[in-house]
Amino acid sequence: MPSGPEVLQAIDWRQPWLAGWREWGEPVAQAVADGLPLHEALNHRSAAPVRFVPQAALPPGEAYERYIFNSGLCPTREGLHDFFNGLCWMRFPRIKTRLNQLQAAEIAAAGVAPLRGPVRDALTVFDENAAFLLAPPPLWEALMGKDWQALFVALRPLWPQARLVLFGHALLEKLVYPRKPITAHVYLAPPAIDTIANLDAWLAADLGADKLAGKPFVPLPVLGVPGWWPENENFSFYDDSLVFRPRR
Repeated sequence: MPSGPEVLQAIDWRQPWLAGWREWGEPVAQAVADGLPLHEALNHRSAAPVRFVPQAALPPGEAYERYIFNSGLCPTREGLHDFFNGLCWMRFPRIKTRLNQLQAAEIAAAGVAPLRGPVRDALTVFDENAAFLLAPPPLWEALMGKDWQALFVALRPLWPQARLVLFGHALLEKLVYPRKPITAHVYLAPPAIDTIANLDAWLAADLGADKLAGKPFVPLPVLGVPGWWPENENFSFYDDSLVFRPRR
């Protein structure tokens, strides 16, 4: 995948999965295009609970998550990955703070080991690839059962009542160059939540080490969401068993 500050210009902010990110991301991308380093562009626009610094600020041998927890500084590289990570800190400050607290607690308890363990693995999956589904129960039940025909065809009329909110910064990065197999790890959220701020607060309170260790995620190929990708208007789109895999 291309890297460097110039790749921010490849982002198509008209895509439906970026609708909620445009107000945060477009000004930062423009500031980078105008010559600011990414960390400065993020700080200029940010009300995040961290300050963004160059990647070189991370001391050699220091764990990234522990450094953020102890210093309040977030090392940032140029490019799409850390661009979207910065936007996540801006849009979901409570969730990002909670994830960092849980990572720091795991490091304090077990140190930095080659194998992260189930909690740190789940935290990484959440941070990198999570999305939140706020939907009527029949949609969630079909997703849990990997009943793709029910989820996307029979229950298609219910999707206007649902929202899929993307969170993971690696997920957002991949969707700059959309491909059918791109899959999110979906976390159920109450459909009555009406604002991003309330979603941020609810999820930050809901996240805990024990719950995450149970891997409370369900895979969802995001371009299957009705209205997100023109090709899924033809229902044969969902017949691809390499993407829409049946339940074991």
